[in-house]
Amino acid sequence: MTFNDVFQSSFLDNVSSVSIFDIIIALVLAFGMGLFIFMVYKKTYAGVMYSSNFGVTLIALTMISTLVILAVTSNVVLSLGMVGALSIVRFRTAIKDPLDIAFLFWSIAVGIVLAAGMIPLAVIGSILLGIVLVLFTNKQSHQNPYMVVISCDDHASEEVAMKLLASKVKRSVIKSKTARKGSIDLNVEIRMVDDNTDFINQLSDLDGVNNAVLVSYNGEYMG
Repeated sequence: MTFNDVFQSSFLDNVSSVSIFDIIIALVLAFGMGLFIFMVYKKTYAGVMYSSNFGVTLIALTMISTLVILAVTSNVVLSLGMVGALSIVRFRTAIKDPLDIAFLFWSIAVGIVLAAGMIPLAVIGSILLGIVLVLFTNKQSHQNPYMVVISCDDHASEEVAMKLLASKVKRSVIKSKTARKGSIDLNVEIRMVDDNTDFINQLSDLDGVNNAVLVSYNGEYMG
């Protein structure tokens, strides 16, 4: 190989394989769609502690997927090498909420579709998916399960407290009961009729009831 052969290498030919205009348009669209996914995630988030870093990750994933697919579609040989390179990547971060997986796949899918030039599919599909997520995740708060923790003195006060609770909520189920000498602790899962929580004050005012606590509950955490 001579010195001139270096400048005639096919590596330099790949510089113009994707036009600058196509790159800018694809990345701008990817950023806009990633921002839309981020806003839907922020709107539908129902966890304990919101992480803004995950929202930024959704935008970055959309743009990264677009870059990768642009490179793959411009070179068949590169696509084979990309598959081998990505196959050795391992992600160790635990996903706590199953809905987060949907947002991750959503970001990656939008990036792939945009880079493939299917802009209407990415835009219309994302809008419909965002509407579905907002409708099905933003339920009224009183329809969500709650836990009521009641501390009573004896069996008689327990019966009075449970009767009052049953009359004030739509549904109540005892999840656990701890009995000690002079003390009974109850954990009751309830579905409220509305957003009114005055029944907790009434429970705490009953004779023989030491305290009553209402906490939100989703099956994984209480807060």
